Amino acid sequence: MNVNIRELPLEDRIRLVEDLWDSIAQDQHALALTPEQAAELDHRLQGFEMDGDRGRPAFEVISEIRKRL
Repeated sequence: MNVNIRELPLEDRIRLVEDLWDSIAQDQHALALTPEQAAELDHRLQGFEMDGDRGRPAFEVISEIRKRL
């Protein structure tokens, strides 16, 4: 059975993408990092730890964005 995805209602297409993304997230352990990706993550973590700026709580940032809208 072949289904043209564009023929599905938008709501069904969104649900399909969400379901697909959830299935990928559940299997993410099966995707190994390349050595380059691992090195980049280590580099970013080191930079974060040295920076000392822990950022701001999400609710503050969201509130600020909403004020601009």
